[in-house]
Amino acid sequence: MIGISGATGVVYGVRALELLRDAGVPTHLVVSRAGGMTRAHESELSAQRLRDLADVYHPSGDLGASIASGSFRTLGMLVAPCTVNTLAEIANGISSNLLTRAADVTLKERRPLVLMVRETPLTAIHLRNMQHVTEAGGIIAPPVPAFYTAPSSLDDVVTQSVARALDLFGLDLAPSRWRAEEIVDVAE
Repeated sequence: MIGISGATGVVYGVRALELLRDAGVPTHLVVSRAGGMTRAHESELSAQRLRDLADVYHPSGDLGASIASGSFRTLGMLVAPCTVNTLAEIANGISSNLLTRAADVTLKERRPLVLMVRETPLTAIHLRNMQHVTEAGGIIAPPVPAFYTAPSSLDDVVTQSVARALDLFGLDLAPSRWRAEEIVDVAE
C-alpha cells in the first residue's frame, strides 16, 4: 500500500508507485485530501494520472475499503511523503481517514509501516510521535539524500531515497546501498 499525505514531496509517492509497477508489485493507493492539494501544487500530474499509477485506488474517505481491514493481506504500507499531522494521528491511534486507518491496521497486524516524514526542523512533539510509532513497530525513514551513490540529478536523489525505503519491505528495486567494492582509495 502507498499512502500520500500533504507534505511537500509528492514525487516520493509517485516514484514508489512507478518502481513498484515496474517490478510487477501490485499496489493500493490512498491520497489524503491535503495530499491531493500538494499534488496539484507541486506537479503537473493530474489526479487521474496519479490514480492510474496504482493497481487500485481508494478514496481517503472510504473507511470501508479493503485496506481498512486486517484480513486484507498486504506487504505493508509506505507513506510517502508523510506529514507530521499524519505521523501524529498514526502515533496516537487516530483513524480520521483511510490513510491513517490503513496505517493503524498495518501496525496492529505487525506488517511493515514505513513513514517518509517530511518536516524540518523537528519539535519535541514530532520526535515523541516518531518514538511512539517506532515503539509500535513502525519505521521512520525520512527521505535523506545519500551522496555515496554519486547522484547526477534530483531524479537520482528521489529514486535512491524511495528505493531505500522500499528496501525495508525486502524489495530490491533500484540502487540504494553503499557499494564498498566501487570505492577507490584516494588517500595516497
